[in-house]
Amino acid sequence: MTEKTPEPGSYDDPEMPWNTLTEETIGDWNRTVIDEFRANAGAVGGAYQGGSLLLLTTTGARSGRPHTVPLGPLHRGEQMYVSSFIERAYPAWWHNARKNPDVVVEIGARTVPATARVLEGEAYAEFAAWALADNPDLAAFQARVDRPIPLMTITPR
Repeated sequence: MTEKTPEPGSYDDPEMPWNTLTEETIGDWNRTVIDEFRANAGAVGGAYQGGSLLLLTTTGARSGRPHTVPLGPLHRGEQMYVSSFIERAYPAWWHNARKNPDVVVEIGARTVPATARVLEGEAYAEFAAWALADNPDLAAFQARVDRPIPLMTITPR
């Protein structure tokens, strides 16, 4: 039996950042993407070239300091949401937004205040069922981890 080659850009693609970066190197990679995003009104190269990207700034749950991370936004109709392919734990931005839902989103050259909503309970169950059916990469990720995928909606104000 031969192993199937992953689609380029898919969750299992060994070249994608979430499969190549470590906890020690992700910060440097994020800073490079953030700088490129801001210098080019949201356009970046590499793994995100041609895709949709935003910068999410949250307030640190413990530190109280701003924390910015690049994320690929997903959409359910008009509702924007984000998730993560971090396998060991929920990402810092998820914990930060859970404690303080007032966030800032940079989309292209625009910077807007927004409200984040970490989905839990019935809202999570309904949204996750839809997201996993609609997004094969999230479904592949969920099949590999024991905890529910992180889901958070973002609503610009």
